[in-house]
Amino acid sequence: MFSPSFYQIAPVIAICASLAAVPLIAISGSRPNLREFWTFLAAGIKFAMVFSLAGWVLAGNVVEVELIRVLPELSIALRVDSFGMVFALVSSFLWIVAATYTVGYMRGLNEHAQTRFMVCFALSLCAAIGVAFSANLLTMYLFYEMLSLSTYPLVAHHQDREALGGARKYLVFLLGGSVGLVLPALIVIFAIAGTLEFADGIHAGIIPGATPDAMVVILFFACLFGFAKNGIMPMHAWLPGAMVAPTPVSALLHAVAVVKVGVFCTTRVMLYVFGIDLMDDLNLGLVTAYIVSFTIITASIIALTKDNLKARLAYSTVSQLSYIVLGVALLSPVAVQGGLIHIVNHAFAKITLFFCAGAIYVATHKKNISELGGLGRVMPFTFGAFAVASLSMIGAPPVGGFISKWYLLVGALDAGQIAIILVLLASTMLNVAYFAPVVYHAFFGKPPAGEVLPTRIKEAPLIMVAPIVLAASISLFIGVYPDLMMQFVKMVMP
Repeated sequence: MFSPSFYQIAPVIAICASLAAVPLIAISGSRPNLREFWTFLAAGIKFAMVFSLAGWVLAGNVVEVELIRVLPELSIALRVDSFGMVFALVSSFLWIVAATYTVGYMRGLNEHAQTRFMVCFALSLCAAIGVAFSANLLTMYLFYEMLSLSTYPLVAHHQDREALGGARKYLVFLLGGSVGLVLPALIVIFAIAGTLEFADGIHAGIIPGATPDAMVVILFFACLFGFAKNGIMPMHAWLPGAMVAPTPVSALLHAVAVVKVGVFCTTRVMLYVFGIDLMDDLNLGLVTAYIVSFTIITASIIALTKDNLKARLAYSTVSQLSYIVLGVALLSPVAVQGGLIHIVNHAFAKITLFFCAGAIYVATHKKNISELGGLGRVMPFTFGAFAVASLSMIGAPPVGGFISKWYLLVGALDAGQIAIILVLLASTMLNVAYFAPVVYHAFFGKPPAGEVLPTRIKEAPLIMVAPIVLAASISLFIGVYPDLMMQFVKMVMP
């Protein structure tokens, strides 16, 4: 244990570590090894600070740090609690893994503008941890917007017509949703509640009891759809379009930062601004559950139609993100825990899947599932990891995703929502339908006509394969030993 004063400065260091690395990365562009050194140093410091806070939070403590007092009732401030630690631990650790993979990918393809890429990568992780440790809606909103702006150059990295079009859609949806819906809602909430500070617990929220029901409903859905990074239909369209970006960006978008920030902000607002009691009184939870159930099923069906591997994974993300919101929307203690632990389980499984897609492209320059026949015999480590991560997405034991599905099913049963149980079962079958053929085709299929596969193993560079195997192994580990992260989740809703 460190001194209490250390815990006051640790979240600031965690946020600023990657921010401080930005100028160092920028001026080291002509020396790639030094540039990557700064990236890894910042990533290590960030994770060390977050990890050092974990024990303090598990002991029942909450760290609060005021940075700037904007108005007498409004400040930019940090708060480290069990809810934020779930996301902060995952994103800070995965940055180390993602940075390692990124070096292999970018150098393996001799990509242009690698320094700009690493600068924006660092900025995005600064914003992600800022969101995780935000003490109020204003702070969270500012870091949310910082993430949108810092990831735009990553999506537009290739700078061709397709990349610029995808990046434009990315920015229109994310900034349009946040500026057009969340910002007005934030102003109204401050006007009626007199504060934007998150509530201490998840039951009461901060919305005054005298607020008209119609206004509460409008504010709630403005936040639900305004945080468009959560991928809820119809605000999901940016996500498949962003797949034109390099694979490390896809991994960043889908596992480490962007979409996780979306569902984190959504669930943080649901629990700590509106609160479970108010959502239950106005049936907001039930309506939200049906909205995201539509997203879960529809996105899974669309995924089935995609031959491009990254496109299939993108629609899988749209579907899987809604599991997180669904768990919270059911308002059952077990379901809430299932939704929140899926932040962890989805992160490790989905980053594995996108890493595999990138490794396949670097080794073979293939993007489509129909072209992968027999590649599992040539790239056994990559496709073995893909199989493990697919099992997690399906929800099969003993991989991490099984824990999420189990809690969600039990929570839906506790809430008496048979229709939601059917949605979960149907989505599981759809998960099998769009993941199993990829693995089967890779290991037991035949290569395209006229193509002869190598007779020996030919994987992507080790610096890419090692993070893939590590992420897949952790997916398996957290399925066998789920209590490692569940202890934080259970503190959110005892």
